[in-house]
Amino acid sequence: MASSLDTRLMAEFFGTMILIVFGNGAVANMALDGTTGRHDGGWLFVALGYGFGVMIPAFMFGSISGNHLNPAITIAFATIGLFPWGEVMPYIIAQFAGAIVGQLIVVACYWPFYKKTHEEAAVLMTFSTGDGAKSSLNGFVNESLGTLFLVFGALGAYHGMFVESNVDIANIAVGLLIMTLVISMGGATGPALNPARDLGPRMVHALLPVPNKGSSEWQYSWVPVVAPIVGGVAGAVLFAAFFSVK
Repeated sequence: MASSLDTRLMAEFFGTMILIVFGNGAVANMALDGTTGRHDGGWLFVALGYGFGVMIPAFMFGSISGNHLNPAITIAFATIGLFPWGEVMPYIIAQFAGAIVGQLIVVACYWPFYKKTHEEAAVLMTFSTGDGAKSSLNGFVNESLGTLFLVFGALGAYHGMFVESNVDIANIAVGLLIMTLVISMGGATGPALNPARDLGPRMVHALLPVPNKGSSEWQYSWVPVVAPIVGGVAGAVLFAAFFSVK
């Protein structure tokens, strides 16, 4: 990464903003009353939104910042020596800032539909995740294992022999990986797989006078922050134990 730190931080900011607009925007289109996708989009809407929400910034910013967009990935890469620890906190701050601005854009676009939606759970869904089983343990298991697959798979895509000379194919692979994880493992929690993706929008939910918003469910909020970091580090260490990451 030859770009200056300031340039890379802006790439992480805008990349994470796009991720939230595409991902949480897809959730809003699916979940809020009166939208065009309310009855037709379904969970596939969400999977596509998050998949392209990672893939498109990867094409835009991957060569600039690495397109982490996720504190769990930044910490995981630093753990196995792929990223300098001294830049971890600036990256995380940029990612959280991007997530907050992205969520503000979603709220601005869907404000009339928040007014029409009286189901508090549907409103919160457009901001943050939760566990369908009402179990923090189940949420922790799903979020940590999901992020393990995310980091393990991303490292495989970018370091695998098949795409060694074509990073664009790896970008597509990671986007498809996100889509598949949302479809296959997302039924339990949302999922987050990303502390910034959950906590940033949850803060917006708590602070803005969003109609019919109900509780921000802070009692669960630690799970999508801690579990992805644990799972991400585990996925990185597991990959590095068997395959080259240099």
